[in-house]
Amino acid sequence: MTTAPTAPERAGARQWTGLAVLALPTLLASIDISVLNLAAPHISADLQASGPQLLWVIDIYAFMIAGFLVTMGTLGDRIGRRRLLLIGGTAFGAASVLAAYSTSPEMLIGARALLGLAGATLMPSTLALISNMFGDPRERGMAIALWATVFSVGIALGPVVGGALLQTFWWGSVFLMAVPVMLVMLVLAPFLLPEFKDPDAGRVDLVSVLLSLAALLPVVYGLKELARDGASLPALAAIAAGLAVGAVFVYRQRSLASPLLDLGLFRNWSFSVLLTAMLMTMFVAGGTYLFITQYLQLVVGQTPLAAGLWLLPGAVLLTVTSMTAPMVAAWVRPAYVVAAGLGVSGVGHAVLALVDGSPDLTVSVVGFTLILAGGGPLIALGTDLILSSAPEERAGSASALSETSTELGTALGIAVLGSIGTFVYRSSLTVADGLPTAASEAARDSLAATVVAAEEMPQGTAASLVESAQAAFTSAVTVVGGINAALSALLALLIVLSLRHIPAMGAQETETGAEEAPTDTVRG
Repeated sequence: MTTAPTAPERAGARQWTGLAVLALPTLLASIDISVLNLAAPHISADLQASGPQLLWVIDIYAFMIAGFLVTMGTLGDRIGRRRLLLIGGTAFGAASVLAAYSTSPEMLIGARALLGLAGATLMPSTLALISNMFGDPRERGMAIALWATVFSVGIALGPVVGGALLQTFWWGSVFLMAVPVMLVMLVLAPFLLPEFKDPDAGRVDLVSVLLSLAALLPVVYGLKELARDGASLPALAAIAAGLAVGAVFVYRQRSLASPLLDLGLFRNWSFSVLLTAMLMTMFVAGGTYLFITQYLQLVVGQTPLAAGLWLLPGAVLLTVTSMTAPMVAAWVRPAYVVAAGLGVSGVGHAVLALVDGSPDLTVSVVGFTLILAGGGPLIALGTDLILSSAPEERAGSASALSETSTELGTALGIAVLGSIGTFVYRSSLTVADGLPTAASEAARDSLAATVVAAEEMPQGTAASLVESAQAAFTSAVTVVGGINAALSALLALLIVLSLRHIPAMGAQETETGAEEAPTDTVRG
């Protein structure tokens, strides 16, 4: 005699209200990724920050998030995910105040480092709590889609929010907006969010924590240096050192009874492929975002606020596709839904490869809108499938790996595609003879440096130099668009070939007709 499986409990008002609470820190953490770029000139002028100091102010946040995500995801499994979220929210609010009222570049760098550390607790905690709050597969997929949409829209809204604040207040206002939001979360979270931790969790291995940081931070640093300055001995040495420490980290995890990172998760083929797909999707997105924001401002001539507003159509369609993907995946296999979205993104990248530097924004806005719209299904469904493929008690580790792939994918995209774009820019640039040495060096450095240098030159000479630099940068945008179009097509093919065995999320499994993966299983 067999017993029919018990249907999962449906989520109620408390769970959905709790999801809204979890969306608050997620929105702030994602906005903070992009908002500071607009405030950088104001910070430099007010705090007298040097060029390297300003770069550290911007970069240290992402460095710390990438370095601590896995650690914090695992720590949440051990001490409790809600507790870690509340600790992180408190720290994020306090660090935001410290950053807003910083009186020196060193103080601001330290505050940004604390913000990154706190931000690393927020994202894996929110995602892991969602997996605990929503037992029904369809509702969990919808909840994760909402979470993913909020995160992605926050990145897109960063330039808009930053531009609006900087037009009215001083640069510290971009940090202070976090304080009231975090206060709301801290008040409501204890009443609306459940606590969950692994009852069999062991101690946190501090050596593994240090090794993970010593592996990730030099690699991320080296990649950013490659993106900015090209191949150099310090950058290559940093990457090599990070990879060497990473090998030691992997060896240690295999020898521990309670590792910081459960490498057994990678034995699941669906988990590994989806993690790779998430990384590569953010790879192309990171590189595209780097170029499109500069293109709109420095080639087309849009203000930072106007450029941010032109990116909003993509955010709207991203919301639509993220929300509808779980509903479609209830009847269509997720691999086909995700692959279709990647196909749309590929078309967007191909369109972006057609920009010609003209004031007409149609090509660039349509291309970027399609890119964002096509990424929604993978962000929503991929995250859900990654969590579903991991044991419930390791959801924190799985969500941390998912977020780490996102952060590292973005860094890789900026580094690799940024380096390719820089090479194309310098190869395409024509600098007239007789220019001052400083102006020639600025022109070969970047389009932004060219625009600044041109302000000190005679009008005719300046116009000719800027026009040449704009044309060279447009060539870089077209090359990167073509590369990303090809990568999107290959990624869609990989998803279909590797994950087509996963049934539609609404399929009802029976004793005789359930579809299972040949080498792994996916919950839900």
